[in-house]
Amino acid sequence: MSPATAALLADAILLLHVGVVVFVVGLLPLVLVGGWRGWGWVRNRWLRATHLGLMVLIALQAWLGRLCPLTIWEQALRRMAGQASYSENFVSHWLAELLYVDAPLWLLAWVYSGFALLVVGAWWWVRPVKSSPQGASGSTH
Repeated sequence: MSPATAALLADAILLLHVGVVVFVVGLLPLVLVGGWRGWGWVRNRWLRATHLGLMVLIALQAWLGRLCPLTIWEQALRRMAGQASYSENFVSHWLAELLYVDAPLWLLAWVYSGFALLVVGAWWWVRPVKSSPQGASGSTH
């Protein structure tokens, strides 16, 4: 693989990683507001199970002292591209600044676990429902 291809793939993984973070963090307030406002899509069981599963996986990885597989993959590609840091281009530098927190892993494990408990709580406050055959609205007739 060429260094340019490796750098491009590393940037793509970083973008994916940011998307996962936005999904995991952003969905919780949307679920809570949507439950209160009656938005049917926030009760979609697959969406909510994916959200909960990701958050539990993230917290578990932190407790086990392991980095996210996306981080490991991105770093390996950056090494293949000859990049020692994220300052090579604007997009990767600022996305990395936004995404990566300089904190001890034990502290992140507690933060992730607390957030996972909030996601579990949202599961009970705004109960997901199976999709109806008529559509994904989550409402029943």
